[in-house]
Amino acid sequence: MQQPKVTLELAVEHGLTKEEYNKIVKILDRVPTFTELGIFSVMWSEHCSYKNSIALLKTLPREGEKLLVGAGEENAGLVDIGDGLAVAFKIESHNHPSAVEPYQGAATGVGGILRDIFTMGARPIAALNSLRFGSLKNARTRYLFEGAVKGIGDYGNSFGVPTVGGEVFFDESYQDNPLINAMAVGIVKHDKVASAISKGTGNPVMIVGSSTGRDGIHGATFASEEISEKTESKRPSVQVGDPFTEKLLLEATLEIIKHGWLVGIQDMGAAGISCSTCEMSEKGNSGMRIDLNKVPLRENGMTAYEIMLSESQERMLCTVKKGFEDDVKRIFNKWDLNCEIIGEVTDNGNINIFYNGQEEVNIPAFDLVLGGGAPVYLRESKEPKYIDEKRKFDFNSLPKIENISDAFVKIFTSPNIASKKWVYQQYDSMVRTNTIIGPGCDSAVVMIKGTNKALAMNIDCNGRYVYLNPRVGTQIAVAEAARNIVCSGGKPLAVTNCLNFGNPYKPENYWQFKEAVKGLGDACREFNTPVTGGNVSFYNESPNTAVYPTPTIGMVGLIENLDNITTSFFKGSGDLIYLLGSDKEEIGGSEFLKVIHNLVTGNSPSLDFTVEKKLQNIILQLIKKRFIKSAHDISEGGIICALAECCILDENNLIGAYVNIRTINREDFTFFSESQSRVIVSIDNENKKEFENLLNKLAQPYYYLGETRKKEFIVNDVINFNIDELSSLYYSAIPKIMNGKEN
Repeated sequence: MQQPKVTLELAVEHGLTKEEYNKIVKILDRVPTFTELGIFSVMWSEHCSYKNSIALLKTLPREGEKLLVGAGEENAGLVDIGDGLAVAFKIESHNHPSAVEPYQGAATGVGGILRDIFTMGARPIAALNSLRFGSLKNARTRYLFEGAVKGIGDYGNSFGVPTVGGEVFFDESYQDNPLINAMAVGIVKHDKVASAISKGTGNPVMIVGSSTGRDGIHGATFASEEISEKTESKRPSVQVGDPFTEKLLLEATLEIIKHGWLVGIQDMGAAGISCSTCEMSEKGNSGMRIDLNKVPLRENGMTAYEIMLSESQERMLCTVKKGFEDDVKRIFNKWDLNCEIIGEVTDNGNINIFYNGQEEVNIPAFDLVLGGGAPVYLRESKEPKYIDEKRKFDFNSLPKIENISDAFVKIFTSPNIASKKWVYQQYDSMVRTNTIIGPGCDSAVVMIKGTNKALAMNIDCNGRYVYLNPRVGTQIAVAEAARNIVCSGGKPLAVTNCLNFGNPYKPENYWQFKEAVKGLGDACREFNTPVTGGNVSFYNESPNTAVYPTPTIGMVGLIENLDNITTSFFKGSGDLIYLLGSDKEEIGGSEFLKVIHNLVTGNSPSLDFTVEKKLQNIILQLIKKRFIKSAHDISEGGIICALAECCILDENNLIGAYVNIRTINREDFTFFSESQSRVIVSIDNENKKEFENLLNKLAQPYYYLGETRKKEFIVNDVINFNIDELSSLYYSAIPKIMNGKEN
C-alpha cells in the first residue's frame, strides 16, 4: 500500500502543532515515516503525554509511608495494607468513546482499568464507576445512560468482578459529553508485584491475548479533541471489548507472574503497541526490535501504521526472561490465548519496528514518553468572568418556600438524589463473595479474605461546587470521599483521581484545572492521602458547552477490624438520632437551588480542614467504642434528604424517624443546606450519657434530632410521610423516567 507523503499539513491533521512537527524532525534528523508520524501523534497526544497537565500534576503529594510505588511509576497505585498484602487501585476515563458508542465505550473502559490492575500482579476484587449525563428528560441522554450502564454491567458481570459502588449525576452541562470514569481495586502479595518494565538485552518480547484488528486506531488522539459534528465519524475509534477473553487473560497473566518468568508486562490500552513498546523500554533504559509480521492479526492487509496504532482490546506486551519462552507459551496456550514472540530487547534505547522486511520505525523511546522527551506546556490561565458574577448573588432575594413538603418530594425524587438502584441492580455486586456492603451506602466494603480486615472504597465529586469554586470544590470532593470512608469504619489510605475538564487551550478552562489541582493537593496533604496516580481527560466539551470541571476522586480506606464496619441506615425503632457538626445554611450549588429555583449560582459550601479532620477522628473513635449504630454523611439534598435515606436504605427493614431540626435563619435553607463536615448518627439509648460526655469532652458540636420509630417519617411537623410511601418515592423515581411513565 502506498503511504502518504509526510508533510507539516499531514502532521497537523494528526493533531500535532507546527512546533511539535519541527521538534520531531530535529529529534530524528530527518522527516519521519508515515508510521513514525502516527506514533508521535498518539504518544504526544494529551491522552498519552499529559503535555498540558504533567507540570501541575507533579505538585501533588505523591509519596507516603504506605505507598509501595510512586504515582505514575506503574500501571496502578500500590499501597501496603499489612499481612504482606497490598491494594492496587486506579481510575480512568472513557468519555469520548462513550459519547459516540455508549455500550462499547463504557464496557472497554471497564476492561482497560481491570487490565491495569492485574498487570500489577493483583487480582481485581472490586469495580466502581462515576457516571455523568445530561438531563434525563432528553431522549439521547436516556440512550447514552442506558447503553453505558449496560456496557459496564455486561463487561464486569461476564469478567467476574463485583461492581460495588459509584455515583451517577445528571446536569445539562454533560448533555453532549457524558463522563464515564471507571475504577478498579485489586489485592496482591508484596512478592508477586509485577512491573511495566523491559530490560535485559536479548530477552524475548511477546504479545499475548487477542488478535490485532483495526478497531480503536487513533483512539488516543480522538480522546484529545472536542466532541463535534464530526464525532460520529469517529465510531471506528471506539474499541470492541470481549470480557470472556479478558477473564482468560487475567488467569494466564497471574499464573506467569506467580512463576517469576516475566521481566515486565504492560496492558495495551491507548496507542496500543506504540505505547507499550515505548514506555516499557524507556522505563528499563533499553530498546526493542519488533517484527510486525509476527503479530497475530484478525484483518487482512493491515499496514504497519494500523498495527502500531490499533487499540484492539485484551492484549498485553510481555518481556520474558530468556529461556522461559516455551513455559510462557504453554500457559497461554492452556488458556486458549495468542502468545507470540514478536521481538527482543536491545540496548540502543530505540524502538526499531520492521514490517515485510523494511524498517518502518526508528525512534528513541525516551523522546516519545511522558517524563521523557514528550512536550510539556503550561498554558495561559484566566479566571472566568462568571465566578465573580455568581458570588454576588443574593440568596435572600429568593422567595421563601410555602410548602416544604412539596419541595422535599421534588428534591428527593430528582435523579441526583433518588435511588440509583435502576443502575446497580444491573451489576453483580456479590460475585467472588467478598462484598460486605454493596452499592447504596456511604462506601462499599469488601472483605480481604484470610484476614480480619476489609477495604472501604468510594468515588466522589460534585461538579457544581467545582464550577463555582474549583479549588474548594475539589477539596470538598476529597473531604467527602474521606468522610464516607470514615462513616463506614475505615481509615482513608490514598487517592486516585480522574480530572475531567474542557479544552486546556482556553484560558478559563485551564484556570479551573490549575485551581482544582491546587485544591486536590491541599486536601490530600491535610488528610494524609497521597495521590497514587490517575488520569487527566481534557477536551470534554462540544460546540455548545464545556462540562462542569469534574475532578473525580476515588479513595480506598482500610478497616482494621470487621467488627468496625458501619452502615448508613437506621437499625431499629427507639434509637436516638444526632447530628454531628454545624450548619451554615450554605445552598450555593445545591440540589435545592437547581431543582426548586433552576439556578447554579453563589459559592460552593465552605470547608474547614481542622473541623473536618476532627469530626472524622471522632466518628472513628465512636465506631471503635461501639457507641454508634449507623453513620451517614450529609451531602447533596441536605439534612432532610440524608435523614430520609437513613430510614429507607435498608429495603428489608424500613425504619421511620421523628425529628426536629433547628432552623437558623430560613427553614428551607436549613432543610436543604449542603454545609460540609456533618454526619447523622444513631445510637442505642443506653449509650446516651457516655456518647454525649465524650462529645462534650472533645468539644465536638452536636445536636439531638429525635428518635427512630416504626412507620412514619416526621420532621418539624411540616413533613409527614408513611415510611412505605417514602421508600416508593425514592426507589421508583428513575425507573419511571426510564420506562416512560413519569408524569
